[in-house]
Amino acid sequence: DVLRKYREFIESGRALNIKETLVRALEDDGRIFFTGCGSTGRLSILLDSIWRDFCKQVGNAELENRTFSVMAGGDYALIKSVEGFEDFTAFGQKQIADLGVSAKDVVFAITEGGETSFVIGTAWAGVDAGAKVYFVYNNPDDILCATVERSREVIQDAGIEKINLTTGPMSITGSTRMQATSIQLCVLLTILEMAARDLLTGRAALPRGQADRQVSPTNSVPAEFLAGLEEVQAGLRSPELRAQLAQLVALEESVYRSGRKNNYYASRFGPDVLTDTTERSPTYCTPPFRKFDDATAAESWAFLFLPEDWTDAAWENILKRKPRCVAWSEAEIRALVGEEKLERTLEIIRKISSTELMRFKIGINGQRYRSQGDGDSAVAVVSRKEDATFHRQQLERAAQAGGKTAQIYFGHKLEAESAAQITQQIPGCLSVFVPVPATLFLLDGVTRVAVKMVMNALSTCTMVRLGRVLGNYMVWVVPSNLKLIDRATRYITKLTDLDYAAANALLFEIIEYIEPRMKSDQAYPPVVRMAVLRAKENLTNEQAEERLKVE
Repeated sequence: DVLRKYREFIESGRALNIKETLVRALEDDGRIFFTGCGSTGRLSILLDSIWRDFCKQVGNAELENRTFSVMAGGDYALIKSVEGFEDFTAFGQKQIADLGVSAKDVVFAITEGGETSFVIGTAWAGVDAGAKVYFVYNNPDDILCATVERSREVIQDAGIEKINLTTGPMSITGSTRMQATSIQLCVLLTILEMAARDLLTGRAALPRGQADRQVSPTNSVPAEFLAGLEEVQAGLRSPELRAQLAQLVALEESVYRSGRKNNYYASRFGPDVLTDTTERSPTYCTPPFRKFDDATAAESWAFLFLPEDWTDAAWENILKRKPRCVAWSEAEIRALVGEEKLERTLEIIRKISSTELMRFKIGINGQRYRSQGDGDSAVAVVSRKEDATFHRQQLERAAQAGGKTAQIYFGHKLEAESAAQITQQIPGCLSVFVPVPATLFLLDGVTRVAVKMVMNALSTCTMVRLGRVLGNYMVWVVPSNLKLIDRATRYITKLTDLDYAAANALLFEIIEYIEPRMKSDQAYPPVVRMAVLRAKENLTNEQAEERLKVE
């Protein structure tokens, strides 16, 4: 579906026009905003990070600071969903307005479903400021216009240009972190690549060490990107790579089944790996990342560490800038939500500050709070474009403590031997080699898509084997906002004989039952799966929870 939709997009010729809009804006001191919620919010941060990283490599500080990500709940939401933010149009309007969006700017408002209130708010704020606004989404226009008023208003507004990237149903129903955000990543990286080649042509555009090579013309980018995607997909379909990934899935499954934990180690691909690991929590109800000093929260199944000694530097490595969290005053919040919701919203805002983000210690200094031992695992995610010393040292350390180890290496076909050398001195270390095409892409977009697809496949297959999917329904989904409450309700109706109203009432009864544990990050049973059990077998909450313990 991703390849099919990408071909359709490049054959339309729209990439060139959108690129020209970006270049004109950047040449006129304008900025590029990427806005989103959940998966698309993390996508917006990834796009911002990739652009900034490239500009750092070529030493262009001016262009480096021209992209901005606007995620519902701020940068804190990159690591943990923020309750309720997605549901308010006014929150989206304010977050992008706080960054001073203006008539010189371009806004990409990105939402998989096309109905997210926060993202629609950022689109309207862009329109009000006179910016060029693109609405990027993955559902058919006729369905959205017939069923969702706020979507219809955006789609039918002549001042907003639509980029519809419908890819059809997700392989795991409702899990839009998969095909939907994959095609969005492909299209937006293509446009950014074209803009980068226009703005920084010739030798100056190339990263250090490649200044003697020349990039091809801008208009060849879509065809080159498509060829790269086809090569990546062929590699992912190969029996050799699938066999290696299957072993890694089995490794992670065995670790989680035995109540042990896994650490990922990454540097260049830090934001890519973080995106996948944090998305497992709302999708499959796994314990979210735990703050270093939170003794009551459940231990995180998976965590991420970067090579920086200190957590603040590690976060800057992820974002390629200083973290930007929501810090609204009481007066600002009152103007947004009124008196009735003021105290609850103030409580949420206090929990998503920069200070709270730093309690997720992803630097080396955080390892003392998450020591690894016998039965744990460590997985390094490595690029050919980085020094692998950090990754090797961490795998050696984990192996010495009795842990299981693995490496995922992304490189050219001829680099398989180099990848194997990193782990050859570590007994039993599983090595997964992912071939990526040799390209002169300035932003290395095809490789970033490959990383996303591999991590999505790894986490999805692991969770399916752990029973966190029923058929292809996400019965362990965490209904943390209105969209997911609706989605969870519809799952219950499809898996039982209940109508929508009865399913919704049952869902809220179970949410109330598990809410104290959910809010304190303690382990709790899956609400959709519990609802299905209760409806089919006439059980109480307590009885259904006991049944789930032995499934």
